[in-house]
Amino acid sequence: MRTCVIFNPAARGSKARHFRHHLGEMAGQSAFKATTAPGDARRLAAEAVADGFELIVAAGGDGTVNEVLNGLGDAPDGFGRARFGVLPLGTVNVFARELKIPLRLERAWEILRRGNETRIDLPRAEFSVNGKRERRYFAQLAGAGFDARAIELVDWPLKKKIGPLAYIVAGLKALGEVKPKITLRAEGQEVSGELILIGNGVFYGGSYGIFPGADLRNGLLEVCVVPRVNVATLLRCVPKFLIRRQLPESVVRRCQAAAFELRSETPASFELDGEWAGHLPVTFAIEHEKLRVVVP
Repeated sequence: MRTCVIFNPAARGSKARHFRHHLGEMAGQSAFKATTAPGDARRLAAEAVADGFELIVAAGGDGTVNEVLNGLGDAPDGFGRARFGVLPLGTVNVFARELKIPLRLERAWEILRRGNETRIDLPRAEFSVNGKRERRYFAQLAGAGFDARAIELVDWPLKKKIGPLAYIVAGLKALGEVKPKITLRAEGQEVSGELILIGNGVFYGGSYGIFPGADLRNGLLEVCVVPRVNVATLLRCVPKFLIRRQLPESVVRRCQAAAFELRSETPASFELDGEWAGHLPVTFAIEHEKLRVVVP
């Protein structure tokens, strides 16, 4: 099986260093393409499909996963022509955890070499940028409102120094702002909140089971709506969040849908796979068992 691995040579952290250390011995078995700038992974993935590679691997974190996934989508019949694989080198690796991909490089690489394929649902978001209609796929999760605004506010030089703690700093900034009211419309029903979380799988932000009813193969996205995001809400959430890695059901409203729309009368951000993506309105939909992935 012809394999192309797309990676960021400038990635930091022990996993990335370990990957580069073993790059020579791995390179004899596959083609490796290095990115040089944001957006490169998407372009390289589309080119790899055109070049006839049968397995396209995202070696990195969830941002790299998202770029490579969209590169497959850019290629004509890319999801039909190529399988998708993950080498988890990031800090959180939510999608890899969902697929039960080992976080150890050698074990993850062995799984890719075995090539055991399954099909899972492929969610997408459609929105406008400067009057142009855009379509973006995502693997695991999306969000609008508070969490997307926190991602938008992340100080990237600070993130390089303190890692994930930079998101907490940004979250505290977002908590002090006036939060837009976001309306979700699905199947003739409406529900509003200051935080909308969307899951294709169970996990959000690592091993937090925010979407207990989500299933990668049921043709539905699970939506978690938090009506108000303030200090009182956070205090109610923290105990269960820390102990059971879940949200208390008393502070959320849930639904499942194959398609829905998010709107806001005031500017509101949204994110895809933990990366800031744009502003509402946005329409979400899912394609049943569209993505071919390599799993244990």
